[in-house]
Amino acid sequence: MRRLEGKVALISGTARGQGRAAALRFAAEGALVVGGDLRHDGALETRRMIAEAGGKALVPGPLDATDEASVRDWVAGAVSAYGGVDILYANAGAVRFGAIDQQSYADFTFTLRAELDSVWLAARAAWPHLVRSRGCIVTVGSTAGLAGSLTNQRTAHSASKGAVIALARQLAAEGAPHGIRANCVSPGMIDTVATRGDLLADDHPMRTIAAHIPLGRVGVPDDVVNAAVFLASDESTYITGTNLVVDGGWSTVLPGAAPHQKDDAAP
Repeated sequence: MRRLEGKVALISGTARGQGRAAALRFAAEGALVVGGDLRHDGALETRRMIAEAGGKALVPGPLDATDEASVRDWVAGAVSAYGGVDILYANAGAVRFGAIDQQSYADFTFTLRAELDSVWLAARAAWPHLVRSRGCIVTVGSTAGLAGSLTNQRTAHSASKGAVIALARQLAAEGAPHGIRANCVSPGMIDTVATRGDLLADDHPMRTIAAHIPLGRVGVPDDVVNAAVFLASDESTYITGTNLVVDGGWSTVLPGAAPHQKDDAAP
């Protein structure tokens, strides 16, 4: 039996990266995936990939995860096609980095809307359907919501992701009487098209971060998706309100120099 067999799963931001990986994996686990993205062509390509692999997916139309009407229509499309919603994976987001003395208010509010409003709007629209199904919510936080950074100027990103973690806990509290579970998965550095264009670019101070991660590598989208599948599945029916950090141990250690290399000449 596949882990998400027959579950209707709303997944936002499915055009690429972690969202595409989640859509493919949820479908492989038996979920009926309802994807969406502003990059509509990318979301349609993800749907095609799912169908090619033998899965089932729907993309009702372009999804603006920061627009209430767009999100409402997206959820309605899932309910119309499949009769309800069992899982919300609020993955969509976008960020504009900048230090407090350099970032514009427009960029700050853009990031909060893209990373926080998008989660609240999806949860609000899906809520009555999740009540009926006694379903679950998985949000996407970040290690940026747990600690500050000396190498990445990210006031807006830290604020929004800290709020997403807190929101998951509050959704868990409000959802418990209805049988709704809500949890957050918080990635560290993940190798995606987006991070290769900024944080992992050759000219960014974080490009050598793998040397400071205890497990010795940058994560990949499937590392995050593995955690999300677990939190969405019946294997976690007694888990709610948690924040599962997926960062190779990065957030558990203090920053410092790269680890010492073993001296092969030593006894």
